[in-house]
Amino acid sequence: MANHKSALKRARQTIKRTERNRFYRTRIKNITRAVREAVEAGDQEKATEALKLANKKFHSYVSKGVLKKNTAARKVSRLAKIVNAMSNEAA
Repeated sequence: MANHKSALKRARQTIKRTERNRFYRTRIKNITRAVREAVEAGDQEKATEALKLANKKFHSYVSKGVLKKNTAARKVSRLAKIVNAMSNEAA
């Protein structure tokens, strides 16, 4: 265990950050799952709405410093790719 005052503070900060990051990681997984499940169910409208939400949330996480800009763009791009493939199959 930490003994110095500064080390104790760092330990507290790490605990808070770990908890916050766990929340965001779970949220990212759930948003991604919602898009994929809508695609698997064949629900074009629901998939598009879920993709819009994913885009909005992931980029808000970039501004909060949770995700890097390119990571968010990559995740949204991959989700958009499967949603667009779904709409191309329907047409």
